[in-house]
Amino acid sequence: MSPDLPPPLTAAVPTAADADAVLQSIEVLGGQLRRVREGVGRIIYGQTEVIDQTLISLLSGGHLLLVGLPGLAKTKLVDTLGTVLGLDARRVQFTPDLMPADILGSEVLEEDDSGRRSFRFIPGPVFAQLLMADEINRASPRTQSALLQSMQEYHVSVGGKRHDLPRPFHVLATQNPLEQEGTYPLPEAQLDRFLLQVDVSYPDEAAERQMMIVTTSSAQPTPQAVLTADDLMAAQALIRRVPMGDSVVEAILRLVRAGRPSSTDIEEVRKHVHWGPGPRASQALMLACRARAALQGRLAPSVDDVVALAPPVLRHRMAVNFTARAEGTTVDDIIRRLVAKLA
Repeated sequence: MSPDLPPPLTAAVPTAADADAVLQSIEVLGGQLRRVREGVGRIIYGQTEVIDQTLISLLSGGHLLLVGLPGLAKTKLVDTLGTVLGLDARRVQFTPDLMPADILGSEVLEEDDSGRRSFRFIPGPVFAQLLMADEINRASPRTQSALLQSMQEYHVSVGGKRHDLPRPFHVLATQNPLEQEGTYPLPEAQLDRFLLQVDVSYPDEAAERQMMIVTTSSAQPTPQAVLTADDLMAAQALIRRVPMGDSVVEAILRLVRAGRPSSTDIEEVRKHVHWGPGPRASQALMLACRARAALQGRLAPSVDDVVALAPPVLRHRMAVNFTARAEGTTVDDIIRRLVAKLA
């Protein structure tokens, strides 16, 4: 099991009564999640799919990378989620001069009344339940690597001492696809730690009209708490108990393995893919499919969930080679080809 995902539940072989209890709990969770979606939807307009995929990532216990142009409510979405889910949310604006201590915290030397000196640790903004890393690719590789430890191990090391992060802990990072000069591309190891990469697009005309009217009026809606941090962690534990059919497991396995040039019979993949998704992609798809089913009020995931979640799970875990770029083939093109093979 990947260290950046919460540990699985350990239990005896489930009985019929256990299965009934899980199904009843899933139904209750579905009602709670409907209220969460409604609460976020009153603040964020025209981004239903983005909201759903963000909630899927949080329910799965993972981190999320939001990629989109400025002004598409990425920051507002994170602020709203912090309130609706009852989480302690903080925001860090990543810049080239940001240092690891600005995120993790640092030790300061203090002297008491008796003249005795000692170091005291002052926690940084990473000690939050929901951390927004705004424009994460503007920070130097050194700072990015400091955040990687937090995402992977759920603790930080400062001055040789370990400091555990609060639970739950989620990183929601944003990245601007424009203005790439002076930025530092995220290394593959860090990209792999994000459960999903969600591409944020422009809202449709009706949503933009509603947004324009509401946000420029004197009375703007404010988010209200629906869940607590304990509720979210209970939901994350329940998601891992959602039953998964063999057909869905096989679809996930076939999809991920077909994306690797060394283990596929798809000529386009062998020709155009530089490196494919690793086992963490399979784990992410398993959890995300369970979460999507619960979010939509279903008691078990289907192959349709695999198809819907393949792009956000795989697009940051694959890379095309020079031949593909020269021919205009993108990662999303490859993923569509892989998904078509599931039919």
